[in-house]
Amino acid sequence: MINLSSFVDFHASRTPEHIAIVFGGERISYGALSRRVALTAGWLASRGIGPGDVVAVLMKNSAAFVEIAIAVGHVGGIFLPINFRLSADEVGYITGDAGAKLLIADAELAAATVLARDVVLLDAAAQADSTRLGPGATPAARAARQPSDLFRLMYTSGTTDRPKGVMHSYENFYWKCSDHVVALGLTAENRLLVAGPLYHVGAFDLPGMAVLWVGGMLCILRDFSPEAALNAIAREQLDCAWLAPVMTSAMLAAAPASGLDLNSLRWVIGGGERTPEARIRSFGESFPKARYIDAYGLTETCSGDTLMEAGREIEKIGSVGRALAHVEIDIRDEAGRPLPAGETGEICLRGPKITKGYWNDPAKTQAAFHGDWFRSGDMGYLDEDGFLFLTDRMKDMIISGGENIASSEVERVIFELPQVREVAVIGAPDPRWGEKPVAFVVLEPGAELTLDALAIHCRSKLAAFKAPRELVLRESLPRNPSGKILKRVLRDEMRS
Repeated sequence: MINLSSFVDFHASRTPEHIAIVFGGERISYGALSRRVALTAGWLASRGIGPGDVVAVLMKNSAAFVEIAIAVGHVGGIFLPINFRLSADEVGYITGDAGAKLLIADAELAAATVLARDVVLLDAAAQADSTRLGPGATPAARAARQPSDLFRLMYTSGTTDRPKGVMHSYENFYWKCSDHVVALGLTAENRLLVAGPLYHVGAFDLPGMAVLWVGGMLCILRDFSPEAALNAIAREQLDCAWLAPVMTSAMLAAAPASGLDLNSLRWVIGGGERTPEARIRSFGESFPKARYIDAYGLTETCSGDTLMEAGREIEKIGSVGRALAHVEIDIRDEAGRPLPAGETGEICLRGPKITKGYWNDPAKTQAAFHGDWFRSGDMGYLDEDGFLFLTDRMKDMIISGGENIASSEVERVIFELPQVREVAVIGAPDPRWGEKPVAFVVLEPGAELTLDALAIHCRSKLAAFKAPRELVLRESLPRNPSGKILKRVLRDEMRS
């Protein structure tokens, strides 16, 4: 069996008392996790969920998030995690496009579920224990799955005005796990801090569930704060973590004054943006026994395609490391031709952990590949030793606090305002979030627009983090001879 529940049951049969999950003060053993998954799977089956059915979740971090993710696969379903900060319109689009048969959401997020067709809400008790969804449920039998079967859909902003569904098969997931086990030396003794949101590949996959795969422990924080994360490290003697850049910065600032023993921490993987050199150089001052591992990865690859190797951080500073054991990276020009070491081009990847394409969208799938090489949309180069250096993004993507924001998606919503004639949204440097969305707008003659009015409109249609935080009114926008807006010029203006 290849369902995720198969490795939970494996550890439950051998080390049933070993702790799998710590959440909200409760310690859940592998034996208990196995029972919870089987009972939650039974509840799903009682609602008609079976092989091939899509089950969406709109949830903050919790024990139930992990239990439901595993239980959906146990009955043969396809798990669809959704960013809990999205608007009702966005959630409605994703669940509709995916054909989700059921949406499970935290009660506090009910307002975002109004456009979904079949919704079950979780109170605090169910968030801590998913079996409370179906108190009278009986354990479900495990459905047979094949390596090529889908275990998850994840919608990514990409570069289009609507997100697209990335398909992850079981073989994608397990090859991802094996690569991370080899590169990071994961064992049953690892204790992972889960501070990032589990709907994101960083928290779920880097290394995320691979720690459970080898029999280790996840310490899950429902909401991030630097104080909560540092206290969890000290209390549970956690030794590893994945953190979005804004989280890392906050923890580095708070650690020296915390007075906590943080010596258990051995490594932290960074993600979401290029890492400032100062962070790499100063990391050991806050975490004396830990090293910062710069990384590169995509939703389409289950994350973590490169990792910086121990001892090479300063020698190769500015690099995100080398490709993992079963990942190939090539740099290609616009025609798809390979480029030699040192030359900048599009980063392309291939290997068994990379998606086969996008849900119900053969056109976008075809456009995303040069043959069997996935086109990342990112620009970079490989040095003579195979270390990857990022230089720019081909995509008009903004990365704010580790979240991807498609500029065209924000532009689509701004264009709904009748006073707007032209708009271009870019990412501008921000000391806290890495980047912030900035809207350059050309108004219709005689029209007026304020940042407050713009933000209110955007937040009615999009997640709040996608709303522009700065508005620049212009008489015109820079364009090339063919009429395309030159966003690079606008980005340069914001940096000057």
